[in-house]
Amino acid sequence: MSISAKDVQSLRQATGAGMMDAKRALEETGGDFDAAAKALREKGLAKSVDRSDRENTQGAVAVGSADGVAAIVELKCETDFVAKSDGFLEVLDELFAAVLADGEDAIDARREQVDDLKVTLKENIDVGRVIRIEVGPAQVADTYLHKQEGRGVNAVVVVLDGGDAALAHEIAVHAAFAKPRYLTREDVDPAAAAEERSTLEAITRAEGKPEQAIEKIVDGRLNAWYKDQVLLEQPFVRDDKRSISQLLGGATIARFAQVYIGS
Repeated sequence: MSISAKDVQSLRQATGAGMMDAKRALEETGGDFDAAAKALREKGLAKSVDRSDRENTQGAVAVGSADGVAAIVELKCETDFVAKSDGFLEVLDELFAAVLADGEDAIDARREQVDDLKVTLKENIDVGRVIRIEVGPAQVADTYLHKQEGRGVNAVVVVLDGGDAALAHEIAVHAAFAKPRYLTREDVDPAAAAEERSTLEAITRAEGKPEQAIEKIVDGRLNAWYKDQVLLEQPFVRDDKRSISQLLGGATIARFAQVYIGS
């Protein structure tokens, strides 16, 4: 009998099996959905569904730029063993190439590859963060990827107005090491800043500081917190006497993006 693509997709959604496995199971059972699902479970090809609620904080990232576009793609999994496997990294590279060429929506057309990985590698595997940045003709972009045991674990994109590729690269390397959460102080989540101020005030009071000095002390400590969180205010890792803002000179950071495993 003829097995429709809709039947195959329904079985895949119900069992988490790969496309060809689902189609073969339906063919072997004469199109009987329940029998096909049972056959897949008996063969161990439907177990990925049971893994969907498992934490997948491991994975790998890919980054690069070409033809006025820069991109970062993250593929998530449960263990570093799977994250550095050839099949996993091959799919990540294909996803990244598609995003770089065709945009973030290109991921949707390749969901079957990710679903097949879930079955093949028997882990909760999913696409994580996807970032694609258009780089203007007058802008300069550079990327940095920190690798660990053959897989990318920390990816950075920096786009500058002014400056050159060497400067953009220096800032990208710095960001990989310093892991800033924000580009500017204005980008900081007001709720996060308020919570930090409250925490610092509680610490300062617990230290027994004079009441009239508390506000000034808290302001100073909050400024130190900003310098740790904000890229432009961080001390440059190669010369901590200069901030990133000072390193830029007359250039400005137009875009900054970072994805690292575990964040």
